Amino acid sequence: MAGWRTTSRRQRASCNSSKPTTSHVSRCTTPTQQCSNLFLALVTVMMPNNLLQATATSTSFAAWWVQRNVAAYYPSTKIQAIAVGNEVFADPTNLTSYLVPAMINVQAALVKLNLDKAIKVSSPIALTALQSSYPPSAGAFQSDLAESVMRPMLHFLRETGSYLMVNAYPFFAYEANSNDISLDYALSRPNAGVLDQGSGLTYYSLLDAQIDAVAYAMSALKYDDVRIVISETGWPSAGDANEIGANVMNAAAYIGNLIRRVVSGTCGTPKRPDCNMDVYLFALFNENQKPGPTSERNYGMFYPNEQKVYDVDFVLGNSNSSTTKNNNGNSNSTKNNNGNSNNSSSSGSGDAGSSNGTGETWCVADPSAVLDVFSFLWFTSSVREPSLNHALRREMCQ
Repeated sequence: MAGWRTTSRRQRASCNSSKPTTSHVSRCTTPTQQCSNLFLALVTVMMPNNLLQATATSTSFAAWWVQRNVAAYYPSTKIQAIAVGNEVFADPTNLTSYLVPAMINVQAALVKLNLDKAIKVSSPIALTALQSSYPPSAGAFQSDLAESVMRPMLHFLRETGSYLMVNAYPFFAYEANSNDISLDYALSRPNAGVLDQGSGLTYYSLLDAQIDAVAYAMSALKYDDVRIVISETGWPSAGDANEIGANVMNAAAYIGNLIRRVVSGTCGTPKRPDCNMDVYLFALFNENQKPGPTSERNYGMFYPNEQKVYDVDFVLGNSNSSTTKNNNGNSNSTKNNNGNSNNSSSSGSGDAGSSNGTGETWCVADPSAVLDVFSFLWFTSSVREPSLNHALRREMCQ
């Protein structure tokens, strides 16, 4: 397996495409909106990339933005964090130099409002911030980012008691290296494991390898004490012909295995075995109007009409159903999870086709079943402010 990367240079479209519009849950993109049958457990407010320059260069603008988009809704809305931009290093408008100053000004605004203890400031990075990622022990940040951006960012996170947000997608690495990476390894199914010769640690999950590559890059800068939060991860349920492994079966396996792992309390990685790690799933809904490859419209666990794409258990001890919904809203029974076949038909639209939206839906977010280490995250791709990531808790039927 020597030579393959655990990251991909391909970037996910963000911040400029349409969001699903059919579901009542997907419309809840501002704190003032009420969601039927929805307990909004935790919220992360995301500042769009196009506001970084103004925030970095004007403390008054940062204060205005925090007052308008955060303080105005807190504490009635359970806002726990502000994500200053998203994958800024990959933004073609070259906003990197504004990132840390913007984070500092947002933090200063929170301090003035006495909200800095309750609300943390961070910024999600893509794995393309790494110059090397295989084996994980060789993880290192890009040379043009390590000292100029990552060191001051990590210092800020340490000083404020915050955490590094990381968007990690094993799918991209598997798609680009399917001849070298085992599908079982990518999906965190039982496998022989991959030995990191540098550390002597054996990895049984590509997600672990990706996260530990970031952890080793942080170690090289002497910031082992800063936590990592997985701010996005997911697997597409449909894709183009060249998007190897993008199908309903693999999506259900990846998300199901990750949920079972987190609810069981075994979410540490080989490098950080004792760390409880927050994991946010991308995404709640298929973004059926999103441009780009077919996979970009098919990361959701729900169709826009609220039908579920596949079954996932949110409690231990339940047998995970093999029933999935295809893109026409019809039920299909699936038996295996090979990387290329998919028994479900796929239109690639992210919609449930002719379905009338009255089919089986999930109930979500039981406030009495609090689970500290796992929540849903939906990154809306609307440019409307504030763009909120809705963190929902355990499954509940009322």
